[in-house]
Amino acid sequence: MVEESRPAFAAERRERILELVRAHGTMSLRDLAVKVGASEVTVRRDVRALEAEGLVDRRRGGVALPGRIGHEQSYAGRSGRCAAEKSAIAAAALRLVKPGDAITVGPGTTTEAFARELASRSDITVVTNSLRVADALLGASGIEVVVTGGTLHAPVRALVGAAAEQSLAGLRVNRAFLSGNGVSAERGLSTPNPAVAAVDRALADCAEETVVLADHTKIGADTMVSTVAPESIAHLVTDTSADPEVLMTLEETGALVHVAVVEQERGQ
Repeated sequence: MVEESRPAFAAERRERILELVRAHGTMSLRDLAVKVGASEVTVRRDVRALEAEGLVDRRRGGVALPGRIGHEQSYAGRSGRCAAEKSAIAAAALRLVKPGDAITVGPGTTTEAFARELASRSDITVVTNSLRVADALLGASGIEVVVTGGTLHAPVRALVGAAAEQSLAGLRVNRAFLSGNGVSAERGLSTPNPAVAAVDRALADCAEETVVLADHTKIGADTMVSTVAPESIAHLVTDTSADPEVLMTLEETGALVHVAVVEQERGQ
C-alpha cells in the first residue's frame, strides 16, 4: 500500500508539513517534499487538505501561513535564512557589474550579501537607501557610496518616504539590484510594505535594467505590493532549489535567469 493511501501516515505527514511552514513562514513544495520524504504530488495534495481546514495558504510552487501575504518579517528574522544560497546569488550577481558602472541597490538581506561581494570591486558608484548596504561598503576605497535621504523603516534597515524618492529623481544608472519578499510571473517583484515598495520603484526607475536577487523561498511567492512588473525584470538571480516551472514562466516574461550553485553543491 502506498504511503498516501494510509490515513495515519497522511495525518503524520500533514502535521509535519504544518510544523515546517509554521517554522519558516513560507516554503516551496519542493523543499517540503524533501523534508517529509514524499513526492511533490503527494505534498501538493496534503497542502490542499490543510488549506481546506484554513491552516495554510497555497501559492504558486509553495505554501504560506494564512495572511502571510501582508506580513513583514524583522530583518533579524530573515538574515540567517538561506545564508549559503544568498552568498551564491551575490557572487553570481557580481558578474553583472563592470568597472565604471553606476548602480542602485535596494534593501534586504540578499542585497546586503551582494554589497559585501561588491566591496572587492573598484571604480563603481552605488546609490542606496539601505543602511546595511552602505555599512557593507564602508571600507571599500574604490566605491563611491551615495545614500538617499528619508525616514528610517526599521524592519528592513532602510530609508523610505518622499525624501528618499525625491533624492532618486533625475538620476540615471546602469542597473538596479533589488530584492523583495516574492517574485512571480504574474506580479513580478513584490514586498509587504507600501513605503518600501515606493522607493524600490524609484530605484528601478533610475536604471536601464533591473536585476532581481531572490533565493528559492521567494520564487513563486506573492506579497502585498508589486514593485517591479514582471516584464521589467531584465535579470533574475536565484539558486538551484528554485521551482523550475516558475523559473520557466519568468523566462517567458523576458527575464534572463541566472541559477547560482551553492558552494556545498559544487563537485557533486
